[in-house]
Amino acid sequence: MELVRFQIEDSTYFGLLKNNHLYKIDGNIFSDYIITEKTYSLNEVKLLPPCGPSKVIGIGLNYKDAVEKANTSVPVEPIVFLKPSTSVIGPYDHIVYPDMSSMVTYEVELAVIIGKKAKNISTDEALDYVFGYTVANDVTAKDLLGKYGPWDIGKGFDTFLPLGPGIVTDIDPGNLKITMSQNGVLTQDSNTDQMIFDVPHLISYVSRIMTLLPGDVIITGTPAGASELKIGDVLEGNIEGIGTIRNNVIGG
Repeated sequence: MELVRFQIEDSTYFGLLKNNHLYKIDGNIFSDYIITEKTYSLNEVKLLPPCGPSKVIGIGLNYKDAVEKANTSVPVEPIVFLKPSTSVIGPYDHIVYPDMSSMVTYEVELAVIIGKKAKNISTDEALDYVFGYTVANDVTAKDLLGKYGPWDIGKGFDTFLPLGPGIVTDIDPGNLKITMSQNGVLTQDSNTDQMIFDVPHLISYVSRIMTLLPGDVIITGTPAGASELKIGDVLEGNIEGIGTIRNNVIGG
């Protein structure tokens, strides 16, 4: 099942995407909802970020191929950082290159959408707390990482987290092809089976630090090949079985 969030005129709804038609949903997708018979075509609507998280938890250096390329040691525990909810944009919205930076990079990532409140959960039960999965692009101002303290500034600009196109609920996160193309050139090409810490481990680990709420997002790290972006670039991140996000880079 694939659920999307969309806008038509001045109203915002969730919908079930099926055979290129959107079936409007009434209610809260994280609790009780009804799939109605009201339908829209995709060309009638604007797709929005598939959820509105209270927080986004990022994981750094979590792919074996990325560790090998960086010629660094494998982390002994997940590297955790936060991105603000205001960094989230839709699957086809523009990434704005900030004036404060001169080195901005992209990273295609599998994003986990939390479905119910989670605190201090085990790895065995972790997937029970997952609502679904989507595609993310973790955009970073690399020259600002650590310049003024932690990673917050480099990770936190508005538009620095495209998400979408929808939330896929019935997929195995452990073996999915993941790619990024920059202006039509394939730059990242890997598989989620290259993760150092898998999805259940990450959910359990983060839940021991902070309470996860419905709609919260964990972005699970990026494979090798992440690179610098420029104004005018077109970035296309794809994950097998989920879909493609496509974002143009514009000036601030």
